[in-house]
Amino acid sequence: MSDLKTQLKEQIAPMDWQDLVTHAQRDVLIVVDSNLDLIEVGCAIAEDKTSLVQNWISEQLIQKPSPQQLSLWNQNPNYKFNTIIVQPYVLISPCFEE
Repeated sequence: MSDLKTQLKEQIAPMDWQDLVTHAQRDVLIVVDSNLDLIEVGCAIAEDKTSLVQNWISEQLIQKPSPQQLSLWNQNPNYKFNTIIVQPYVLISPCFEE
């Protein structure tokens, strides 16, 4: 495993929506589709793998939160996400609890 992947894996953290609101207000949140690996996406962004990132964007697998998502999460402040920071972004993926 690359050093970057190891670092990101160690930094992954579950967070409630209420703790992410300030990041949403700064427009630095990126929602990562649950079909993608959060660490892989973080590495691709950090390593400037433009074509891969552009492909995910065009397939709407990574994107800024929609107004509908923001509204839903604002109504459910305890909604949980797995998060990692890849400056200047905060990558989030829904945290599904069994």
